Amino acid sequence: MSQNKSTAGRFNARVIGISIAAALGGFLFGFDTAVINGAVDALAGAFDLGSGLQGFAVSSALLGCAVGAWFAGSLANKLGRIPVMVIAAVLFLVSAIGSGLAFGVIDLIVWRVIGGLGVGAASVIAPAYIAEVSPAKVRGRLGSLQQLAIVTGIFTALLSNALLANIAGSAANVLWFGIEAWRWMFMVEAIPAIIYGLMSLRLPESPRFLVARGKIDKASQVLLDFTGETDVNLKIEEIRKTLNAEQKESLKDLRGDRFGLKPIVWVGILLSVFQQFVGINVIFYYSTTLWLSVGFDESSALLTSVITSITNIVVTIVAILLVDKVGRRPMLLIGSVGMAVTLGMMALAFSFGTLEGDAVTLPQPWSLIALICANGFVVFFGATWGPLVWVLLGEMFPNSIRAGALAVAAAAQWIANFFISTTFPSFADIGLTFAYGFYAFFALLSFFFVFFQVPETKGRELETMTDVVELPRRGGKKRA
Repeated sequence: MSQNKSTAGRFNARVIGISIAAALGGFLFGFDTAVINGAVDALAGAFDLGSGLQGFAVSSALLGCAVGAWFAGSLANKLGRIPVMVIAAVLFLVSAIGSGLAFGVIDLIVWRVIGGLGVGAASVIAPAYIAEVSPAKVRGRLGSLQQLAIVTGIFTALLSNALLANIAGSAANVLWFGIEAWRWMFMVEAIPAIIYGLMSLRLPESPRFLVARGKIDKASQVLLDFTGETDVNLKIEEIRKTLNAEQKESLKDLRGDRFGLKPIVWVGILLSVFQQFVGINVIFYYSTTLWLSVGFDESSALLTSVITSITNIVVTIVAILLVDKVGRRPMLLIGSVGMAVTLGMMALAFSFGTLEGDAVTLPQPWSLIALICANGFVVFFGATWGPLVWVLLGEMFPNSIRAGALAVAAAAQWIANFFISTTFPSFADIGLTFAYGFYAFFALLSFFFVFFQVPETKGRELETMTDVVELPRRGGKKRA
């Protein structure tokens, strides 16, 4: 008995280890998308940007994210999961150096788009890989590591930004070697990019990719060594059966009778869109600017952003502990209600704001209420929609279309993210009450979407996922 426990512990440690290494792509994903937060005002001043161009400079990386996500699935099926991770690491490295040394807003946008290609690829490949190497009973927890890595990357970027700005006195001031602090904010990303690339080279290939390529011996070895599979031959046969239906996966395989796509693909797309339309990235991309507008100085605003990101990490850990016990659907439903309430309160709080020059200021107690509700929103999002969408996208699709469907869903997520991030300055010009009211509306709408359309996948083997999924509400079957 003790030997079996020791063996199980060893297998668990191995699969946790490779899942953490794969999730480093999520760390860079979070770092790359949040690093702009502390630099946005300084670079806007350096390049004399208006609000429209400022919004595009912030969100330009998201265009690259959409393209990277779109092509990552097909690349992963041709080259393997590991080579795509290495390509993403190289893109992160190039973007970090290029963004830090940018001569003007045009080449900054180009370098940010290149980094976005890496983010998009990492957003597809990490959840797919983790889902494919994880035992069903812990797949939710391991899949949540992707979101934990993302929020840790966000925290690290915000902390790094705050430290560099503090040392220099301001993000716009010169720091080392005659280079401004905001440029160093971008360049420090080179360090985790190199680490990610080196660690990716040491990961085993996905057993499902190996089976699809006829490399049965290698697949068996990965299953035996890393996942603790007791009956490797049976698992190989199950994987083979699900893959035989579609030997050569392409985007054509996603076609169905509901608006041109399979129902389950639409569920993935809409999950991605709702995750972004609640406005979470407004908090992370613009939070420093937001807190400056409610009376914080630069140092306090950066510190508040760091505290918000720490909160996000803590609640993501809570989600990891609960996801395989409570299930995906109940947690998403709770998250939708919580986000709708907190965003609604933020919209109400900003209705009491007054315009002084270009800045909105909030009187007490509404500035405190806005701060509490912003962090409350992060709590509800971080404990539910943040990690669980990535878990579902990694596991809800059938084996034969997983990488392609995940790529389409992730591309939709980045397009939605681009829309929300680009429009926020314009929404803010209309009024922050309008902006947060818009996000609150979609948070409420997401509740009904989950209730009627999202399947429960807790404890199910990937080989049992089909185009028709079962909703547990009434015990019947429903097309997702």
